[in-house]
Amino acid sequence: MSVYTELTHHDIQSILADYQLGTLAGFEGIAAGIENSNFFIDTDTDRYVLTIFERMDETELPYFMRLMKHLAAAGLSCPDVMQRRDGSLLFQTHGKQGCIVSCLTGRTLDRLSKIQLRSSGEALAQLHLAGANFDEQRENPTGFDWLAEKVAEVMDKTRERYGPDAAALLADELNFQQAHQQNDLPQGVIHGDLFVDNILFEGDKASGIIDFYYAHSAAFAMDIAITLNAQAVELEDDDQARIDAFLAGYESLRPLQQNERDALPQLLRLGALRFWVSRLFDAIFPRGGAMTQTKDPEEYRRKLLLHRNAL
Repeated sequence: MSVYTELTHHDIQSILADYQLGTLAGFEGIAAGIENSNFFIDTDTDRYVLTIFERMDETELPYFMRLMKHLAAAGLSCPDVMQRRDGSLLFQTHGKQGCIVSCLTGRTLDRLSKIQLRSSGEALAQLHLAGANFDEQRENPTGFDWLAEKVAEVMDKTRERYGPDAAALLADELNFQQAHQQNDLPQGVIHGDLFVDNILFEGDKASGIIDFYYAHSAAFAMDIAITLNAQAVELEDDDQARIDAFLAGYESLRPLQQNERDALPQLLRLGALRFWVSRLFDAIFPRGGAMTQTKDPEEYRRKLLLHRNAL
């Protein structure tokens, strides 16, 4: 984990005293994730996940809590936030906020087969449909203003470390995307970060979606593009078949409009640019004092080039 807040048996007992979730039987830390501290907690009634938010803006946490409760109530298989006795969804411990959510079945996979990609597409469509009547808005935290700012911050170091071609590609793609913004696509709540470590499987069937802390209001097609880049595009010969499998699953529940289909090639480029820039920033300006999982920026540079060359 990035930052780990140690909790004792007594700490968790004190937290549980404000819930109606039974008596604590045991707990263990979850060695995954880089933003929050997570624990499995077992009571005499069920298993739950306890999360302590280490870096997030506390003013935004209520949005995520209410969103997850809304999606769970609408039938999406996602963590349901447990209410405290007073009806609130967040607790305080060690000067930080946290929540307790239901524990889903299934496990994450390193790579998805075409059958699993189809099921993942269905799950994302279910999320978009379940959030259709969620009436709260959150702006895109990594929109064009963020992109322009981060590109400016990494440009010189990118030129030094990755070469002038990388820097030129950054500038050219940012200019292209800024000149071709699309604002007429169907919108709603999107996950924004549906990598393989945020979707659970039981066999070939998606059993749940987790980690909604990048969720915001945006075009559904943008969420599809982000997820295709993350799950289906492997820079291999069968990438198109993998993309087609995901889209077939998605469209089995929510058929795309023609303008969404037309926008996907550009949005695949935008999604690749966004995650390339994010990874460049993390590689060039690593966080101090934390065990971070720095991911290879070059993967998303190659994905961006793939999509540019496809046009």
